[in-house]
Amino acid sequence: MSRAFVKDHEDDAAGSELPDRLISPHRNLVTPTGLAAIEAELHRLGEEISAARARDDRASLASLKRELRYWSQRRMSAEVIPAPSDHSKVRFGSRVTLRGAGTTRCLQIVGEDEAAPAAGRLSWVSPVAQGLLGAAVGDHVDAPGGEAEVIAID
Repeated sequence: MSRAFVKDHEDDAAGSELPDRLISPHRNLVTPTGLAAIEAELHRLGEEISAARARDDRASLASLKRELRYWSQRRMSAEVIPAPSDHSKVRFGSRVTLRGAGTTRCLQIVGEDEAAPAAGRLSWVSPVAQGLLGAAVGDHVDAPGGEAEVIAID
């Protein structure tokens, strides 16, 4: 069989880049902690890219470069919002304690890349966070599991 019709997978992997990760259309608001996490990720990726080059690991290098492009863009577009000093209403960066359905839960409103709902960190663009923004202690809001009362804002 002619080599003209055989695809060489090694050459294909070496000559192509992975498509970029999608970037959110929303403003890239981040807490100071979120900015530090982006910078740590950029540092980690730089080290891993060096190691992948040393191993001549082209597949890993393509994946790492894709991640580097994403996090570099997120670093360039980051808008650091300091922790709120006024705790009269829920704002970006606020920690909110909710009581409802027999449970108490603490949530923090953070940037999209910082979000970890299981850890109580909600993206500021999520429906729950949008419902909390502007709320004050004593207000009732829609929360996972039903209505909840805001009992503290830090």
